[in-house]
Amino acid sequence: MLSSSIWIIWKSLLLNRTIAMVESKTTFDKILERHRPPVEHVLKCWPEFFRAIRTGKKKHDLRRATDRSFQEGDTLLLREFDPKTNKYTGDVQRVLVTYITSSDLPCALSKDALHDDFCILSIELQ
Repeated sequence: MLSSSIWIIWKSLLLNRTIAMVESKTTFDKILERHRPPVEHVLKCWPEFFRAIRTGKKKHDLRRATDRSFQEGDTLLLREFDPKTNKYTGDVQRVLVTYITSSDLPCALSKDALHDDFCILSIELQ
């Protein structure tokens, strides 16, 4: 059994480490996000990309990573949006996120080539 003074030091070290992790929001958030259940993200998708995804030709999607916490197993509900009319067309397509390439989860050159604010989602039709 630990003496009370050693126990106090140990608790203090653990507390300081926990506070340091919490202050680093990105680190703490990433730990929490990896342990959440899959969610569905509702996203705009321009017609040329929407058609390529719907036909199965396009199997990836470049997205901003700073406004959402994408995770493998999440679903994307893609809503076709025409930027010329500034309206949704009414067409939707669900896809499953099967892999994420980012500067945090790099492959090959992505650590240097992919900006921290973006990620590439590998997707499959549902």
